[in-house]
Amino acid sequence: MDKENGMKALTRYRERIDEVDRRLVRLLNERTRIVEELGRLKEELELPVYEPKREDEVYANIVKSNEGPLPLDSLQRLFERIVDEMRTLQHMNRRQKSRD
Repeated sequence: MDKENGMKALTRYRERIDEVDRRLVRLLNERTRIVEELGRLKEELELPVYEPKREDEVYANIVKSNEGPLPLDSLQRLFERIVDEMRTLQHMNRRQKSRD
């Protein structure tokens, strides 16, 4: 492949990545909205934000759903970060509500 065609291909790959990133953002925001609703329910039921058993279920679900090529340990680290951010959001919402 010559350089000009290579650069065009590079641009196409980057455009595809940008579109996937936009879809990921939409999905993460959808997940966040659900977590916010869940957090309000857990607070109403006086349940803790952190539920290790449920987090284990989340990780088991993603492992089962992975068809590759992303390695399982990489996928789990990504989801650990997502879950951690969602937990932080629930804590922040509880603190904000207690100040109101």
